[in-house]
Amino acid sequence: MAEQNNALSEVTQGTSDLLQEAGEKTAQTVLEHTAKYNDAYSTIDKFVEAFWERLPYICIALVVFTIFYLLSKLFKFFVRKALADRTYTKQNLVLVLNRVGSSAIIFFGFLIAMVIAIPGFTPGQLMSALGIGSVAIGFAFKDIFQNLLSGILILLGEPFKIGDDIIVSGMEGTVEDIQIRATFLRSPDGRRIVIPNATVYTSPVTVNTAYQRRRCEFMVGIGYEDDVQKAKNIIMTILDKDQTILSQPAFSVNVSALADFSINLNVRWWVDTTETTTSASISEVQEHVIEAFAEHNISIPYPVQEVKVYRGNDGVEMAESARAK
Repeated sequence: MAEQNNALSEVTQGTSDLLQEAGEKTAQTVLEHTAKYNDAYSTIDKFVEAFWERLPYICIALVVFTIFYLLSKLFKFFVRKALADRTYTKQNLVLVLNRVGSSAIIFFGFLIAMVIAIPGFTPGQLMSALGIGSVAIGFAFKDIFQNLLSGILILLGEPFKIGDDIIVSGMEGTVEDIQIRATFLRSPDGRRIVIPNATVYTSPVTVNTAYQRRRCEFMVGIGYEDDVQKAKNIIMTILDKDQTILSQPAFSVNVSALADFSINLNVRWWVDTTETTTSASISEVQEHVIEAFAEHNISIPYPVQEVKVYRGNDGVEMAESARAK
């Protein structure tokens, strides 16, 4: 009986020890997890506290950036007022001030706002963060910087202006806008052409509307049996009667070639593009020449095909020859 009591007493003591040890381990685990959560809560509290401390500075930074943004809008307003003056000869210079100046104002305001909002921030840190000046960024943005610099040089040099009709790399159109990155053209058939400024700056550019006076010309052929001097006098009379054709430089009619079927006459004259267009003047003169030649029996030959049929022993054979009608 005594042995049973001792065994029961040992079991009870062992169970009590196990429960105590488990309780200590559980308490230790709970304390460790509580410490972790306390660290997270402390970190969050620090962030929230730092945010509330910086909130007035962030608000001030937003106000400063807004002021600079409004200043850029005001700057653009004055630029548009300058562009409205049609007598202003350096409109492209105004465009440079408009685009580069407003962007510089906004960027300067952004830097000031960042310095106010973020403690210890400097513009040099922003440059380092963006990687400006690194070789990789330089190669990545090579085309962008090239077009940017070319656009500024085009606007400052002013080889052409908005509204001019130009030809660049075989593409023709009216200049609609000259931006920092590209030049926008409106083609004669109503399509928009976007040409990178680097291409425009490095390619030959033909400005059709650079001068008010433009030369018109076309070629007309007469028959070898016709009177050349008579044909020339008829055309000269037509040019002399046309009020849109300038007397200086003088218009001319000259023999340009002795072709297979005709004697070709080259007709040249000058017009003022403020009064008429080159295409309209050429069309009108050509119509008058056709009517006058028909009236004075001067032919305008054209090639025709003459078919001759020969009968041989083996059947029918055909041969073709060309002549002037």
